[in-house]
Amino acid sequence: MMPPALSLSRSPSSSVSSSPLDRGRRSAAAIRRRGPFVAFKPAAGVCYASQAVELLPSLCPEIVVRDARLEDCWEVADTHCGSFFPDYKFPLDLVLRIDRYIALLSGFSVPLGCMRTCLVAVNSNSINNSFSIECGDPRDAGFQKYNLSRGSVAGILTVDTVADYLPRRGPLKQRRTGIAYIANVAVRKEERRKGIAKMLVQEAEARARSWGCRTMALHCDVNNLAALRLYKNQGFKCIRVPEGAKWPEPKIAKGMQYTFMMKLVPKI
Repeated sequence: MMPPALSLSRSPSSSVSSSPLDRGRRSAAAIRRRGPFVAFKPAAGVCYASQAVELLPSLCPEIVVRDARLEDCWEVADTHCGSFFPDYKFPLDLVLRIDRYIALLSGFSVPLGCMRTCLVAVNSNSINNSFSIECGDPRDAGFQKYNLSRGSVAGILTVDTVADYLPRRGPLKQRRTGIAYIANVAVRKEERRKGIAKMLVQEAEARARSWGCRTMALHCDVNNLAALRLYKNQGFKCIRVPEGAKWPEPKIAKGMQYTFMMKLVPKI
């Protein structure tokens, strides 16, 4: 649709040719009749990544992105290990999942002044079967029971301001602030190609903005072309690490190389 100021009207046909000067006079008169010309402001039409979730229909409308709950931790661990360690077999794959599950339970505590959350993309149409793990004697005061969900988590993402994988600041090696770091983006194999990872990144951007962060950062496997394309489409840029600098990196697999990416968090 054209803006009103650029709308075209059909002029009556005439056998008499007119000069460019006459046509200019008629155009000026038409503009005066229509009222003053209003300049178009591109900034008013800008839609940031985090706003697109609300303005555009999702490729997978049954998917809802929310904060992970305690009962989601096992599925989060299973999704993480299934994506990053797909070739591991029993019993090592089970050990990895248990280790990740324990790390999730302890990961909700962060240093003072820092924020961290695990986002999950939940498939509301899936059948959610839950099971329980009981620890201790039910008659004992220390008895604990954990309810775990199964079959609903389609994708995961962690975002925090802990800055574990960001270069320290100054000679005192102080923790950097104002930067939200994205990690552990994973989508179950059967749920891929549905825009779920994009939804998670967009929600992470909204969360970073709510925390007052000015920048977002992440590490991406240089051989994961699909992930690189996703992040670049969301506005992330590859940052060249200074030669000889020893910036911290995730240690997921031996020999894996990463590219460091950042983007500014747009203001609304």
